[in-house]
Amino acid sequence: MKIRKYFVAIVMFCTFLGLFPNVAFSAEPSVEIIAIDTVWTMIAAFLVFFMQAGFSFLEAGLTRAKNVGNIMMKNALDFGIASISYWAIGFAIMFGTGNALFGMSGWFVNVSASQADKVFSSLAWSNVPIMAKLLFQLVFAGVAATIVSGAMAERTKFHAYLIYSAVITGVIYPVVGHWIWGGGWLSALGFQDFAGSTVVHGVGAWAALAGVLIIGPRLGKYGKARGDVRAIPGHSMPMVMLGVFILWFGWFGFNAGSTMSVSDLSFAKIALVTNLAGAAAMLTGMIASWLRSRKPDVTLTAGSAIAGLVAITAPSAFVEPWAAVVIGGFAGVIYVSAVVLLDYLRLDDPVGAIPAHGICGLFGTLSVGLLASPRLVESVGVGKAGFFYTGSFDQFMIQLVGVAAVFAFVFIASLVLFVTINATVGLRVSREEEIHGLDIHEHGMWGYPEQFVGELPQQIAAHYPPPGIAKQATKRIISKEEAV
Repeated sequence: MKIRKYFVAIVMFCTFLGLFPNVAFSAEPSVEIIAIDTVWTMIAAFLVFFMQAGFSFLEAGLTRAKNVGNIMMKNALDFGIASISYWAIGFAIMFGTGNALFGMSGWFVNVSASQADKVFSSLAWSNVPIMAKLLFQLVFAGVAATIVSGAMAERTKFHAYLIYSAVITGVIYPVVGHWIWGGGWLSALGFQDFAGSTVVHGVGAWAALAGVLIIGPRLGKYGKARGDVRAIPGHSMPMVMLGVFILWFGWFGFNAGSTMSVSDLSFAKIALVTNLAGAAAMLTGMIASWLRSRKPDVTLTAGSAIAGLVAITAPSAFVEPWAAVVIGGFAGVIYVSAVVLLDYLRLDDPVGAIPAHGICGLFGTLSVGLLASPRLVESVGVGKAGFFYTGSFDQFMIQLVGVAAVFAFVFIASLVLFVTINATVGLRVSREEEIHGLDIHEHGMWGYPEQFVGELPQQIAAHYPPPGIAKQATKRIISKEEAV
């Protein structure tokens, strides 16, 4: 009798500790695991949100002082717009149950917790609550819109920017997201993009490319001859580097947070390869710029780090650390070369968004088809291993089909969008506004008042009075001595 009691006690104790098979291998995660996964997902979302500050500093530093307030406003407003448009329709298009092209359920995410896995079945693999999933995906949408603002900086009308930001985050980005992450046709094909080299960065960059083509280069950027490129330096290298460090920090949430779980511990390896790729790209990009101009260029080195982080975003869950160094190393050189190529093609991208997010995002996505490890692909359960392990180009061809399809859709849709905006409300500011700066003309104030007060020519007020507050400001021009 006593032996039987002891046996029952031991079984109960093992069950309590999770050591007994019927608990240890239960299909349902415990409340504690759900809680810790949710906390990690929310922390990662906060890190990605903080990347908006990084983009703001990076883009502001690479533009001129007369446009700083404008670029900061765009970075702030695109996240505000993304928050509303993505919550209202974008999340449903991207993850709602639908067809191979787009989701058709879950508008305004108005579902109960018990219905969430049915309405958003493509996210049922994660055990965190639907609101945590929404917030994490929403901050990604904001990043896609921010990429466009940098490429079209210093010459875009503010109200036009608000319009295309809403369309990109509410429709264009979610459609691509559905194809790849929402159970769409590329997902069924086996396309691999773990954290968004194509879904997020490619979408932003190809939309930016369409915008740059329509809006044209900044005044004075290019001469008449093909190779006549005139540098327009950014106003603050400290802001540029601070932006890079903030973005690098946020990228740990961007990539490692895409696990939406810490229980399998893979997020640690993903964070490591993210860091290695960024570091390798920064070094190779610096060397490439050094060889090209005989000086280690600050802006190209900074942009190379971003390029490496973009490139590793798609393969971060699928590659070993050594492969991350290879991917990042190539990305740094590709970035510097792409910046030179864009200038040769007379495509004016003040912050290097298209080379970093587009060209290096494409490279990183394709690298999955070459370097994806069989061990890691099996653990994630998506697609096939890369060529260097299997000798087969199967996965590479799937990646190629995916990036080509995304480019075609995003570029054409964005081209139609920008042409429509240009034909209706207008896309580009006037020549006078661009010369004098968007801060005073678009917002009625200067980003750096002490630099411009007393220097705005009186003829602006006489011949081209800015509207609203700006008109009043020009009537109250005072000297620098009076300002002090």
